[in-house]
Amino acid sequence: MQITFRQMSPSPALRDRIQERIDRLEHLHERITGGRVVVQAPHRHHHKGGLFSVAVEVQIPGASLTSHRSPGQHHAHEDVYVAMRDAFDSLERQLHDYLRRKTA
Repeated sequence: MQITFRQMSPSPALRDRIQERIDRLEHLHERITGGRVVVQAPHRHHHKGGLFSVAVEVQIPGASLTSHRSPGQHHAHEDVYVAMRDAFDSLERQLHDYLRRKTA
């Protein structure tokens, strides 16, 4: 899976945490064929309280699942790790729902 950082320097610690979540997704569904994670920092004109945006997309046979956690009013997304967690949690729920529908 491709990991991209926009408007920010790549963070090895964040990259490691993202890879842990990717591994968790691959454990849930071993046939993930591709995907990407995009982490975007707040625009530079925000001096304080900028909110991070994280998008996660995975392809599996028969489907493409996407989670995009745009900041909106979620002030917890001032922390990039919280924004990343929320995006992956949402994608995991989608994957669980997809697998449940597939076996039903």
